[in-house]
Amino acid sequence: MKKLSKLLLTLTFALSITTSAFAVVVASWGGAYTESQKLGYGDPTAKKLGVPIDWVDYSGGLSEIKAQKEAGAIVWDIIDVFAMDTITGCDEGLFVEFDFDKDFPAAPDGTPASKDFFTSMPSKCAVGNILYSWNYAYNSKNVKGKPKTIKDFFNTKKFPGKRAIYKSALTNLEIALAADGIKPGKGGAKIYKALESEKGIQRALDKIKKLCTDPNGGCVFWSAGAQPPELLMSGEVVMATGWNGRFFNATVGEGAPIVQVWDGQGLDYEYFVLVKGGPNESDAKKALAMMTSTEGLAGSAKYIAYAPWRKSSIDVMKKGEPWYKDGKTNMVPHMPTAPQNTKNYFLVDPLFWADNGTEIGEKWEAMKAGL
Repeated sequence: MKKLSKLLLTLTFALSITTSAFAVVVASWGGAYTESQKLGYGDPTAKKLGVPIDWVDYSGGLSEIKAQKEAGAIVWDIIDVFAMDTITGCDEGLFVEFDFDKDFPAAPDGTPASKDFFTSMPSKCAVGNILYSWNYAYNSKNVKGKPKTIKDFFNTKKFPGKRAIYKSALTNLEIALAADGIKPGKGGAKIYKALESEKGIQRALDKIKKLCTDPNGGCVFWSAGAQPPELLMSGEVVMATGWNGRFFNATVGEGAPIVQVWDGQGLDYEYFVLVKGGPNESDAKKALAMMTSTEGLAGSAKYIAYAPWRKSSIDVMKKGEPWYKDGKTNMVPHMPTAPQNTKNYFLVDPLFWADNGTEIGEKWEAMKAGL
């Protein structure tokens, strides 16, 4: 069985390498996201290094790379992963540990890489790729006035109508407390401190329940990223939480009259890891350093509304505006990490949700069942 698995993985590797047997292979999530990676920094890096970079889709998690390692046929060099996977994979020896200031280039002004990252890494094996936002938006044609704060999302007297919110507790509890008067603090520390107590969790649940049962409000729960813009455009809801990239695509790509509100946003992340013992580890390490450089990460923002992990990338974008691929759209205002958008935000805490997600999820579902 092991020999068969090794053979199948070897065949997969052979099929995935379409350009060269010595290509660096990056596993990512596919679609517009991978396209932004390939065009933004993958292709430019391949050209500079003279090493092909091939992109393959995967469905997340560590099961595939573990199977490759077990079979002795590792086929990926770099993987785009969530925070908890970087921690688990690092602990299990799947990924290479970095010395951030040696392995990654400084910012153009000489600032060391570790000081140029928007925030710290969850493990020594992770290097930040993009940050995206859980924020909210409204259809300007269906709302009288201009919602500006996270409190306005819950203000059904001033802005009557249903709200669309994510189906699970993740980020809903955080925005509920932010709207209920808790200032996030640095990275959301004060919010998560409140959520460490039963009282804090119940306070957040009560805030959501009040919104959902309000005769002037009400909740529609969404699960797929395409739903919030659709719900706004259909008029089924007057406001919706969602991912900033989806709202951007609806606004810029489709001309929808959707306005994003950044106050109280939750910043979430994606990371790259370098597979230990990958087929082209040496070239992959060079490629990873170049792709996650100031200029490299800024390049991806030409194709998608996710923020580069490097703070210095924003300056590159400012100088090059209009930065978007259409040649007419300024991208910095659409970046979750732009200074004007980060006056009141929290960083989604993966450790908190890993430790408490199951218990909170049960309370969340009980609350929903009682609506």
